[in-house]
Amino acid sequence: MAITGIPTAALTMIARKHAGTRMGVLPQWCAKNLLPVLALLEAVGTLALMCYALLYEAGNLVNLPDKCIGFYNFCLWNGTAGQLQCLDTQHLQAMGISPLQLGLARVCVYTCLVFILFHIPFVLNVNSTFKGQGEGWKMIRIILFIKMIILSGGLGMFLLQTSHWIHPSDFTGGFLALLGTQALLLLQILTVTVYLSWAKHTHMCENLLTEEALPTKI
Repeated sequence: MAITGIPTAALTMIARKHAGTRMGVLPQWCAKNLLPVLALLEAVGTLALMCYALLYEAGNLVNLPDKCIGFYNFCLWNGTAGQLQCLDTQHLQAMGISPLQLGLARVCVYTCLVFILFHIPFVLNVNSTFKGQGEGWKMIRIILFIKMIILSGGLGMFLLQTSHWIHPSDFTGGFLALLGTQALLLLQILTVTVYLSWAKHTHMCENLLTEEALPTKI
């Protein structure tokens, strides 16, 4: 003999209770549709900032009339010649700057640019393939952490080697763009984490409703 499931009104109350447990007042449609779009817009903004810093500014974090220091240039003002003088590897080593660490910093930062360049198509593919699900978005969050670590490491190595010749007030648009990139990467991680939390609880609620709706045999 089979006993019918819980009435529809009770099931509706259960669904509302569990759907709002951790999402608060965030509507279901907002989490499902707007969070992926927000993550995509943040990725586009990250790409724009990286392109500005590394391509438009040519990787120069300090670009002043009397000083130009970046991932490819290290030029200081020569008072005798009355112009900027760009130093080569031997001069940098004599100043205590490691060309190897500068090279590693350059590789890290520009590798992050490549990751970001291919990140946007990947987000679009995941959004169309796994919409409303957590699969795929976990990989996006891992990639975001990797990019943040790579960019932070490259920028940290560069500043460690050049800090004696750079005053905080010397930094120009390229450096500010990289800081903005870090902020957007952190914001993307937060956005994806909220989306994964919503997807997890939606899946739990669906399973609960399925179990409650199944007839109980005695």
